[in-house]
Amino acid sequence: MSNRSNSSASRSAFVVSGVAVLLLLIAGEVLAITGFIRNISAGAEARAVVILIASAALTVFLVPGFFLNQPKQARVLTLFGDYRGTDATAGLRWTLPFYIPRMKVSTRLHNFESSRSKVNDAVGNPIEISAIVVWRVVDPYRAVFEVEDYSAYVETQTESAVRSLASAYPYDFGLNDSHDGLSLRGDTSDVAEKMLAAIQARVAEAGIEIVEARINHLAYATEIAAAMLKRQQASALLDARETIVKGTVSIVAAAVKELEQSDGMILDPELKAAMVANLMVVLSSGAEPTPVINAGSLY
Repeated sequence: MSNRSNSSASRSAFVVSGVAVLLLLIAGEVLAITGFIRNISAGAEARAVVILIASAALTVFLVPGFFLNQPKQARVLTLFGDYRGTDATAGLRWTLPFYIPRMKVSTRLHNFESSRSKVNDAVGNPIEISAIVVWRVVDPYRAVFEVEDYSAYVETQTESAVRSLASAYPYDFGLNDSHDGLSLRGDTSDVAEKMLAAIQARVAEAGIEIVEARINHLAYATEIAAAMLKRQQASALLDARETIVKGTVSIVAAAVKELEQSDGMILDPELKAAMVANLMVVLSSGAEPTPVINAGSLY
């Protein structure tokens, strides 16, 4: 039978409660000591020696079979190199002493921060990125036998998945619509979901479950950080100007409409154009306007 067919974590070896076996051992030793003393008193030294040997053999057989499982901990049991089962019950446990080694596997949550990787994003900009990953072992058999070191395996596969994800999407939001309309900086939740799925696909074979994955550090590389900062500032300034112009147009249109509806107010096209121009300059300008008093005619 292949290892893959034995990979189910539900397969159980012969393991019983260690407390029950310990009580049995204590009871056996008490009986052995009592019988030894009685036989010595009765002059049956040979029988006493047999009882002593049997008691020692029982102790030698039972004691090596004890092991302790902490909460959220499992033991992978083998017999002469063959996988025999997994025991994840917490407490004092006992199994056949021939089941060695009994490899300890923690099924608690683990977390680590990947190292900062420098990689080019989807549009070729060099960026630095790192991630925080929370994971746990769900199949102790695979964690022990499918890979050499499952902790190192998770970290290595995470580094690879993060680099691959960073190169698949642009850093800035909306730079390239051909990448699912996502960006590393603007869509952190969606990117985190894709990162989790990518890492999970790489480590599933080792019996690992990725509980959470998210970007912890994201920045342009040092050599282009200053240039990209200017680019972001310019983009923000353009967005602000666009918002100001849209608001100004709305205000001027409302003002002209109100003036035209007022009694006795007649605006010819030239006067209307001059007023619109003046209002646009005043409202769109970033500086305080300087009033000019016109005592004559507009014409």
